[in-house]
Amino acid sequence: MTKKRLGVLTSGGDCPGLNAAIRAVVSHAKLSYGWEVLGIPYGTQGLMDRKPAIELTAHGLDLRGIDPLLNMGGTILGSINKGDTIANTDKILAGCEALGLDAIVAIGGDGSLSILSELAKRGGWKLIGIPKTIDNDVGLTERAIGFDTAVNTVVDALQKLSSTAASHDRVMVVETMGRTAGHLALNAGIAGGADVILIPEVPYTVEGICNKIHELHETWKQNFALVVVAEGARTLAGESRKYTDLQGNKRLRGIGDYIADSLSQCMNNRVEVRVTVLGHVQRGGMPSALDRILASSFGRAAVDLVAAGESGRVVVWRNGDVDSVSIEELCLHSPRLVDPYSGLLKTAQAIGTYVGEVDHLP
Repeated sequence: MTKKRLGVLTSGGDCPGLNAAIRAVVSHAKLSYGWEVLGIPYGTQGLMDRKPAIELTAHGLDLRGIDPLLNMGGTILGSINKGDTIANTDKILAGCEALGLDAIVAIGGDGSLSILSELAKRGGWKLIGIPKTIDNDVGLTERAIGFDTAVNTVVDALQKLSSTAASHDRVMVVETMGRTAGHLALNAGIAGGADVILIPEVPYTVEGICNKIHELHETWKQNFALVVVAEGARTLAGESRKYTDLQGNKRLRGIGDYIADSLSQCMNNRVEVRVTVLGHVQRGGMPSALDRILASSFGRAAVDLVAAGESGRVVVWRNGDVDSVSIEELCLHSPRLVDPYSGLLKTAQAIGTYVGEVDHLP
């Protein structure tokens, strides 16, 4: 086989497991195929700014090597999740052409992969995608890199908050990430023993939450409660809670405060309610064993797709193994929301968790 020059980049928000995927791509490409692998710093921004590519090796102990990458959080290549990429298409395509790449493996969410797919068409690149996001909302894949670790991080926080809640007879409202999908809040809430889980896909009532808290107190003599709410959950008026950052970007945050204020009013301030917004702590830390296995499997499969001459495809996880679909098809099915009739919601209900007005769904 002709020796290839493969580029690898990370794009969008970071998450645990990105370095494990890079490690697998480099190891398989070099050890199995003898290819050269270049790391592209900061994704499309690096191509536009002509940042020097990093030659990645299959062995080594420095931060640009491979051996330490399996358990490192974040991404050694850096990542960008802002800017008008399409407006700078010509600069990005020129930067890519200057590297002389035969193909690019891009690790990103559905938004990044959609943009990169358009660039690949305009530039004639061969592109293979690897899905990552702690939100787990990428279409056509049961899992994305980073999700399992983020769930474990939220569960750890819930366990810590439950002890302080019990000590002071408080209701703890915990706001998680997730964008418009409730996978993170739902999975972590079940695993972390939440009494209430609120997600964007299922409507709720404040009275329903208060009744649950009252039930805990009167029936089970539990004087505290854990309420997990996904950042994309809406107010009773159907509005998302957002704030504008210093760069002028609107970001989801604040639904936790809304729920806390609503509960305080509903219970006539008889119960103390506190809010914890977990924020970017959910993106950090060492990847879990499951995320390392997933990232390694995705990296291997992506390189094999390049070797087979494929392009415009993304690896996905289905039925316990790696498969692939077209990037266009994946983006058409994204974001993947929680099915309100799923077994996971039924599980939450069965163990006594209030998950909104599921019984009243059409």
